[in-house]
Amino acid sequence: MDTTAGKPLTGRKVLLIICSAFAVIIAVNLTLAYQAVATFPGLETKNSYVSSQTFDADRAAQQALNWDVSARLDQGVLRLSLRKDSAPVEAQIVSAVLGRATNVAQDQTPILVFDGQDYVAPVDLGAGNWNLRLVAKAADGTMFRQRIIVDVTK
Repeated sequence: MDTTAGKPLTGRKVLLIICSAFAVIIAVNLTLAYQAVATFPGLETKNSYVSSQTFDADRAAQQALNWDVSARLDQGVLRLSLRKDSAPVEAQIVSAVLGRATNVAQDQTPILVFDGQDYVAPVDLGAGNWNLRLVAKAADGTMFRQRIIVDVTK
């Protein structure tokens, strides 16, 4: 026997239902916002003003190197190609961080070794979009900074 069938829907019950629905929506939004901020700091540089003072000169020097840069995954091996006029370039790799575009939880630092043509390193990557954040130094001392997209399909 249903005991609630005879009870009327009052304004108090409607208010509780609406407040409960909004509480759930707000809780979900706050949780998602917290997770978004906690997993991706969004910090590219500690002091953007200081970095901006030499940005144009650094960019011009990097473009003057005239390097063609690409990276790809080939049977579990990351291949980073640095070329100038189609010839391989051997540079000093200052840092290379391979990670997802949206979070830093899966970041890894591959040890890139020059094989005469490309820089290679064994890596274990899942399918999807990966970024190689590269900092290299040319023979003349020019710093080269670039984020290279590595698309992994499996």
